[in-house]
Amino acid sequence: MPIKVCVFDAYGTLFDVTAAARQAADAPEFYVLRDRWAQVARDWRNKQLAYSWLRAVTGAHADFWQVTQDGLDWALEASGLAGDAALRERLLELYWELQAYPEVPEMLTALKSAGKLTAILSNGSPQMLEGAVRSAGIGDVLDDVLSVESVGVFKPARRVYDLVGQRFDCAPEEVLFVSSNGWDAAAASGYGFRTVWVNRVGEPMDRLPWTPHRVLGDLGSIPAEAGV
Repeated sequence: MPIKVCVFDAYGTLFDVTAAARQAADAPEFYVLRDRWAQVARDWRNKQLAYSWLRAVTGAHADFWQVTQDGLDWALEASGLAGDAALRERLLELYWELQAYPEVPEMLTALKSAGKLTAILSNGSPQMLEGAVRSAGIGDVLDDVLSVESVGVFKPARRVYDLVGQRFDCAPEEVLFVSSNGWDAAAASGYGFRTVWVNRVGEPMDRLPWTPHRVLGDLGSIPAEAGV
């Protein structure tokens, strides 16, 4: 069945989640981060994801902005930076202004020019996603931005993937789902989507009941995967 809708995870897939820590470390006033920014970025992301899963399985939902702050607080404490309020504030400011990976605008434009529908499906809150899309300047090549807040649970709950069919009146087989998270792409494969895992750093495949249909190093060839 031809691909009708191309759906993208946001953070780590379209938007570089390491950019906030990297950019903050370039500022003279945050020199303490210079040798630690990569570890802070990894810990921040890992805890952000872990807290989303834990909240999902325990039914203790909070929006992704709360989860993002909680993950950052853990990461800063782990690096001995918990008392630096100015650094924390700057990192959170930068997270609202994440830039897209370089290939994203051209890739989305190619999909739209070929008549494909495009959307984000993300754990992010509507306000966070609005800020990221605006900062990256890609709003005109997206048909919609779908947030888990409409169902009150994080991915990979099936209710989240249901949002795509509800919005675009399409079968799972008509959807190309793209994520930088191997577990997300795998779960979406189990749901019935055609999936691509964008594995930029060469991570091993997650040990799950399902696997992504394709593994790519970046988003450049996504139009070809969609039949463009």
